[in-house]
Amino acid sequence: MGEARFISFEGGEGGGKSTQVRLLAERLRGAGREVVSTREPGGSPGAEALRDLLVKGEADRWSPMSETLILYAARRDHVERLIRPALARGAWVICDRFADSTRAYQGAAGGVDPGFIEALERAVLGDTRPNLTLVLDLPAEEGLQRAGRRGDCETRFEQKGRAFHERLRTEFLAIAQKEPDRCVVIDAAPPLQAVQAAIWAAVAERLSENALER
Repeated sequence: MGEARFISFEGGEGGGKSTQVRLLAERLRGAGREVVSTREPGGSPGAEALRDLLVKGEADRWSPMSETLILYAARRDHVERLIRPALARGAWVICDRFADSTRAYQGAAGGVDPGFIEALERAVLGDTRPNLTLVLDLPAEEGLQRAGRRGDCETRFEQKGRAFHERLRTEFLAIAQKEPDRCVVIDAAPPLQAVQAAIWAAVAERLSENALER
């Protein structure tokens, strides 16, 4: 069935990542791929248990350093129990957020030393890194408005204020600029179908059309 691929979706709040993960997974399955869709924080039973600690409650429930440590405990379990086994059997893994979110949320926006986060990445992830990262970009104010319409209870990070979310956007774009071989910025403002088409074009170009054939 061909070589495994690991795709991550990144960006601030309200960019439509979860919907686009689902749509891309459906299209890849239609092209004959085995696809594992997952998310962070979460993705494995242990990591999902930690997710509630991170995304619910008051904005100041945890310090950014504590968030980083919890996230990397969850990420290690996720990688060990789901991501690596799926890639080893040749599946495509599509993840709603991965390590770049820690760089942005806890690092650039939260003030945790980037060198500390990079050391955790190396120790926890080893060579398990995305082949392609799609950064869904949206102005912070628009993203927060969209996120507010979701009506769920996972609003802890949305409460951190506009300046926090402006820093997030700046960092995600900086990551994409620093790592152009891995990252593609997708404008998340157009209608859903247009964003979906841009994502498919990026996947086909970066991961080769041959890899998408049956």
